[in-house]
Amino acid sequence: MPEWLTPAENVWVAEVFGIVLGTLLLRFLVKLVLDRLARKLESTQNLYDDALLEAARRPLGWFIWIMGMAFAADIVAPHAESDLFGYVGPLREVAVIFLLAWFAVRLIRFVEDHLVDPSYREAPVDRTTASAVGKLLRASIVITTLLICLQTLGFSVTGVLAFGGIGGIAVGFAARDLLANFFGALMIFLDRPFSVGDWIRSPDRDIEGTVEEIGWRLTRIRTFDARPLYVPNSVFMSISVETPSRMTNRRIYETIGVRYDDVAVMPAILQAIREMLRSHPAIDTQRTLMVNFNAFGPSALDFFIYTFTRTTVWTEYHQVKEAVLLEVAKIIAAHGAQIAFPTQTLHIATPAEPQAPGA
Repeated sequence: MPEWLTPAENVWVAEVFGIVLGTLLLRFLVKLVLDRLARKLESTQNLYDDALLEAARRPLGWFIWIMGMAFAADIVAPHAESDLFGYVGPLREVAVIFLLAWFAVRLIRFVEDHLVDPSYREAPVDRTTASAVGKLLRASIVITTLLICLQTLGFSVTGVLAFGGIGGIAVGFAARDLLANFFGALMIFLDRPFSVGDWIRSPDRDIEGTVEEIGWRLTRIRTFDARPLYVPNSVFMSISVETPSRMTNRRIYETIGVRYDDVAVMPAILQAIREMLRSHPAIDTQRTLMVNFNAFGPSALDFFIYTFTRTTVWTEYHQVKEAVLLEVAKIIAAHGAQIAFPTQTLHIATPAEPQAPGA
């Protein structure tokens, strides 16, 4: 046996070695168990057991390492001259608190991301609602964890809270824009003028695109030319916002003119267009449907078409509108009429013939 292990006062070295080796073995065994459990749970679509396993993986590994190193430090402490080992206990407690908070945050994040997944739930939760609740829970956990850690390290939480109350006014003035954005986000989550995935636009500002994320300070919008647009949430408290993606129908509103020479067949043309629209499968006949002679234009007899499509998809809407307009053109041509275009008729007066003198 080596000489440095024979004296009784040096047995602690072997104990530290044994703890480190045991920590390594335990970490390896736990990883094997978690991997096997993960393969077993892959056959099910239960959200919460997947969430628990995924959330516990990394915090549990760090917990084993921290506890093993802390026990080793407790053994080394009586034989070391440094005072640093006196902080092992409080630091271990703080580390455990942070690991528990990390586990809770990971659990909430996993549930938030998968509540909107149809493969886990037949009726997925709205993404905006899940995001709002997740942010509130994570903020609560972080604040609570910091207060508990301060209390564990010997700070007076009561004094911290009192200082926060006194300094709240100064902080409020200094961070009023930040608070305005926070309350703007809160109003978005409560009033729900739009959600993640909605197409929005504002007639007051140059804002249009698809909402990708609603944060506590900014809302990220992807414009239709694929650029990210970051809008402070306080802006939405003072502007009007349209949500076209929530429309129930899309409108076709077109004015078409025929020649003045075709006034006799105008009633027949209008009636044929009405019948075509009422029988068109892509037109919602439960909504307003109007085809009427509208005005005597400068170079045409104008009539308008006012109707709604069943689809709200932008690309499909334009396909339906194209088909309707082509059918209108066929109906006009079938009645021997023509679509008018700007024309002018020039009347030239014939000069009077000169009369003979004395006539």
